[in-house]
Amino acid sequence: MPDHPSERSRSAGSGPFEYRGRWALVTGASMGIGEAFARALAARGMNLVLCARSADRLEALGDALRREHGVETQVVAGDLAVPGAAARAWEQASAEHPVHLLVNNAGFGLRGRFHELPRERQAEMVSLNCTALLELAHLAVGEMRGRGAGGIINVASIVAFQPVPSMAAYAATKAFVLSLSESLAVENRQAGVRVMALCPGPTPSGFQAVAGTRVYEGQPGYLTPEQVVAGGLNAFDADRAHVVPGAANRAATLFGRLLPLGVAARIALRVNQRHG
Repeated sequence: MPDHPSERSRSAGSGPFEYRGRWALVTGASMGIGEAFARALAARGMNLVLCARSADRLEALGDALRREHGVETQVVAGDLAVPGAAARAWEQASAEHPVHLLVNNAGFGLRGRFHELPRERQAEMVSLNCTALLELAHLAVGEMRGRGAGGIINVASIVAFQPVPSMAAYAATKAFVLSLSESLAVENRQAGVRVMALCPGPTPSGFQAVAGTRVYEGQPGYLTPEQVVAGGLNAFDADRAHVVPGAANRAATLFGRLLPLGVAARIALRVNQRHG
């Protein structure tokens, strides 16, 4: 059932997204871009279901958001890479209130030559970055289309636009996220559901410690998590299918799309070696 009599009649692109008083599920919410999303959405008056592996960090964040913004929060702790965990997280998040916004942010990367990285760890990365994201998006779209309203922000990366040797499988997972998001945006716009891929460049978070990479202020394309989220939400309000925050990052993706794939891959390898 629509939350408001006029809700079903509104198309996804009829104006800024309605945040206040509604619920969002944010995955990977314990740090970095996920935490920045939680804080930005709470500042817009949105209630939050916070999902990540660290229950303690999520509880502390939830307490802070309730004090600072007067919103409601719920914690769903768990590893979404585990088979069935995504569906369980959605069930818990939506059991008592409809989820109007899904922020699919949970994910990790690995740096190294494909044949040298553990096969099991790469499969785990695909499970989290692609399979869990797909399952949550599928559950969200089904419920949101029934209400005629809702939105999904899938966090991809600028590496989604080209092959990246030494981060081959990670770049492939983000290409999946971008392609899926673009298709879902078209499929669901007239049903009142907007879908967007957020494609950040170098951004400090817990990602670097896991992936074995580094970022630093002054690096081309460097943005803080707060800047990435601000750019993402502005684009989401404009019903963009994808957004690349930062002029330098947009230029990098443009070159990646215009150059032959082999040339783009060789350039990406040199850049990755320089900043890894």
